[in-house]
Amino acid sequence: MPLQARLLRHEVLPFVLYMVALIASALVIDAALHLLNLVWIGRWLGIPGVLLIIASFGYSMRKRKLIRSGQPATLLRWHEGLAWAGSLLVLVHAGIHFNAILAWLAVGAMLINVASGLTGKFLLARSKRRLDEARQRMRDQDLPADELAERTYWDTMTYDAVKKWRVIHMPITLAFGVLGVAHIIATFLFWGWK
Repeated sequence: MPLQARLLRHEVLPFVLYMVALIASALVIDAALHLLNLVWIGRWLGIPGVLLIIASFGYSMRKRKLIRSGQPATLLRWHEGLAWAGSLLVLVHAGIHFNAILAWLAVGAMLINVASGLTGKFLLARSKRRLDEARQRMRDQDLPADELAERTYWDTMTYDAVKKWRVIHMPITLAFGVLGVAHIIATFLFWGWK
């Protein structure tokens, strides 16, 4: 299979499908709530959505050794699933109502954060696969370990650089967190408590 077709099938298409599935699911759920005259449910879905997103940070806490329990690979899958589900609920909560700029900035930051996470996931998988393929080709040639290491030096450096994509993902996550907290505070400040 040509490189471009493989790149499209293994990296670009799954990324696009994840994002389209997230947005389409939110639109379908929001439309169903409107058709069933249950819009009020969508207004409250932000709370469980935020709680799911917060729960997804177990992986980050384990990586930084703030918690010791859990297998990192399992926690990573939970991180991805919980963040996706939480984002879905927050999108349904946001609905198609354009009445609060702060809330929409938070939603925009959340979508950029999801895209950033997916980009890192697929880039990391691609660079690891490329490194593993290069090593296997060289092992098949019965190269000594030191020559194998020398020949894969740049691929290894690339993989190590891609692993640092979190340097970009973390500030985006922080921006989303700050905007989300600001939205929650503003909601409590301007809530009709009567």
